[in-house]
Amino acid sequence: MSYTLITANRNYSSWSLRPWVLMKALSIPFVDRIEPFASAENHAAFRAFSPSGQVPVLIDGDRTIWDSLGILLYLADRHPGVWPEGEAARAWAQSAVAEMHSGFAVLRADCPMNVGVRVETHLPSAALNRNIARLKELWEEGLSRFGGPFLAGEHFSAVDAFYAPVVFRVRTYDLDVGPAARAWVDFMLEQPAMREWEAAALAETWREDSHEAEVGAAGRVVEDHRAA
Repeated sequence: MSYTLITANRNYSSWSLRPWVLMKALSIPFVDRIEPFASAENHAAFRAFSPSGQVPVLIDGDRTIWDSLGILLYLADRHPGVWPEGEAARAWAQSAVAEMHSGFAVLRADCPMNVGVRVETHLPSAALNRNIARLKELWEEGLSRFGGPFLAGEHFSAVDAFYAPVVFRVRTYDLDVGPAARAWVDFMLEQPAMREWEAAALAETWREDSHEAEVGAAGRVVEDHRAA
């Protein structure tokens, strides 16, 4: 079994982070291949390796598995630890993963991922505040029901991987998710896989104008920790 995981820029690519951090945290070996966002529209170029024209993509021999959820489900059939062992925790984690995959559209639009900067945001909209309140509720529920330190219990699992991009968003935009959820954010930021992703993001020197403009539209960049 030899996997290749194709992802994009560490600073910007939230969908790429999900399977990457999952495989790192669970010690599932893979070849790490980066195909950066060269422009605002990369569909045609990415179609060379991705049926959807998007990242992430997992290559397993002659199989191509696309979409972060598709990759997660594929890995769950082949490796232990992707889902929590307990039935209640697993059911909760699967629902939370599905909600992240299909929901939180306002959070994605208003707070685009950029690992290396800190942003003083414009006044949040009512819709964004609803997304933030739901994050707080969801994370507090998982931590209290299953005892932490991860969202569904003692071990890192798919639900932590799927909310990993939001961890960076909370820090970038200083989103108020409450003390319990913020403690989980700080805990996640110290995980070795998250630190490895962040280090790579800070070392990146390329910039893509449309992604930079999205962050500028979200608020005022007050810190930029990325390499020049």
